Amino acid sequence: MSNDTDTVTGDRDPEEIREIVRERYGTIASDGQDCCGDVGIDVTEGSECCDSTADVTGSERLGYDPDDIASVADGADLGLGCGNPKVFAEMAPGETVLDLGSGAGFDCFLAAQEVGPDGDVIGVDMTPEMVSKARENVAKNDAGNVEFRLGEISHLPVADSTVDVVISNCVVNLAPEKQRVLDDTYRVLKPGGRVAISDVVQTAPFPDDVKMDPDSLTGCVAGASTVDALETMLDSAGFEAIEIAPKDQSTEFISDWDADRDLGDYLVSATIEARKPTHDT
Repeated sequence: MSNDTDTVTGDRDPEEIREIVRERYGTIASDGQDCCGDVGIDVTEGSECCDSTADVTGSERLGYDPDDIASVADGADLGLGCGNPKVFAEMAPGETVLDLGSGAGFDCFLAAQEVGPDGDVIGVDMTPEMVSKARENVAKNDAGNVEFRLGEISHLPVADSTVDVVISNCVVNLAPEKQRVLDDTYRVLKPGGRVAISDVVQTAPFPDDVKMDPDSLTGCVAGASTVDALETMLDSAGFEAIEIAPKDQSTEFISDWDADRDLGDYLVSATIEARKPTHDT
């Protein structure tokens, strides 16, 4: 199996990384902070994300439709992420959807609208505060077909071959053992099931001060893999029809993630798609 030697997460103890991430996102859940809060990255003052007079909200910049944003009750959209997996996941009525790192539930509630009452949506997050917040949001959104489970995305609390599509929004980069994440994602998918992930990919080597900075890790920066590494890991897990498409226009909002440097020089958001073979061997 491939490992993550190209990313700085390999230089840290995996449990240390998980605890750093769990603590940071537990704080976000408890304080109700969004992309303009202290999430470990300095958002430039006056950027569209933080400017209440801006015509485009933080989530709109990530690719969400204003009507979709308005369709989800307050408290689920924390402004976190780097894309919109709904756009390319092609979720259909009756399907079972799994969201890796579901946070307060925003993408899960949007998925629930796509799969309808005959479908199911499962959100998995390792942060107790996020899971608690997401469960509170179920009633607010009248989403009886959505459930949230506490667990690590490298050891999913989901049965084998039960999921039609796995989505995720800027979370896989946070995982210290990405091969295990993709292996377990493969396990839970039905034959012919697919992944539709929005995440950041590394386009150039990080400076040393970024590599080992805990804030850069929790801010979806230092843990990013290259496209080649992700393709290798997906292939090793058993996936086919692998397509990773960097979104160059994402540098516009990624450049706002740090006041001291232009992270667009090192990162870009990407859509990551792959499929489990129909006849799983």
